[in-house]
Amino acid sequence: MTLSSALPRVRPCWRLKEFGEPIHAESGRGGRLLAFLSPVEIIMVEDKQPEFWRWTETNWKNPELDWHTARFITAGIDVGSVSSQAVLVADGLILGYASMRTGCDSPNSARSALAFALEAVDMPEEHLNYRIGTGYGRVNVPFANRTITEIACHARGASFIYGPDVRTVLDVGGQDIKCIQCDEKGKVTNFLMNDKCAAGTGRGMEVFAELLGVPITDVGDRSFEFKGEEPPAVSSTCVVYAKSEAIGRLRRGWTPEEVLAAYCGAMADRIFALLERIGIRPGFAITGGLAKNRGVMDRLMKKIGIERLQTPWDTQIAGAVGAALFGYALCLRADRKPCFIL
Repeated sequence: MTLSSALPRVRPCWRLKEFGEPIHAESGRGGRLLAFLSPVEIIMVEDKQPEFWRWTETNWKNPELDWHTARFITAGIDVGSVSSQAVLVADGLILGYASMRTGCDSPNSARSALAFALEAVDMPEEHLNYRIGTGYGRVNVPFANRTITEIACHARGASFIYGPDVRTVLDVGGQDIKCIQCDEKGKVTNFLMNDKCAAGTGRGMEVFAELLGVPITDVGDRSFEFKGEEPPAVSSTCVVYAKSEAIGRLRRGWTPEEVLAAYCGAMADRIFALLERIGIRPGFAITGGLAKNRGVMDRLMKKIGIERLQTPWDTQIAGAVGAALFGYALCLRADRKPCFIL
């Protein structure tokens, strides 16, 4: 393999350590240049670009609880297509949690999320009595004692973080949308989901954040910063078509804010169509990362015409909360002793 063929396709910056003079070389031409300067030590300096789709990974500890005094401590691990959450429950109360990006390896993502949560509460893993895996990658949680579907876990978790008034749960995940109806105990009575395309999901929004160079956390607010009437929605059938249409509108002079408004409107349309099929009952709760995006949710609630329930908890942890609570219920049922599974 020639030196030129080994160079990356992106434009690198080569720095001479001895002389300190930067030299820019493009693929195909940098080979001759480097061959000429081979006696000099050369270091490649990466030109790191901002990742607008990336959100901050967090963990949290409940300052009012002490794990040393708990009878049962259970963990729920929700491995999604985009993010992974781990929640620790001590005797039915949230002790701590962690939320982080899902990597290319689901077992490692599950392990990392649990380790991040345990780090927050400063507790060794061997003190866990039960672990339940849920979410898109639940079968790849190797240390779980049991797995439970995300439908059941989101209903149970939403009932906990929003309260017993919840009757309809909307979960907008990284690659699917779930509409769930439940009773006062968080037991599922009906559900409907659409996972055929990333349009209307968190991953689709990340694609648009990267396309427009807008941080994902700012998308919701920026989607209202346009002048004039609400822009017409882009395609809600496919995120690839929507992206192509958005590029065309940018070339015609649309502002990034107008494009964001058009895509948020399309996402609201897609979610509303799914909700209409299952029916919307009062006691409407939203879980998942997209619950934090007011650009989509404000437009959606305008279509629905009812108030959404509010919660002080992070809406992304609902599935993991439900899993941990199921684990706690199993411990109570069996009066389970600590299992110390590593």
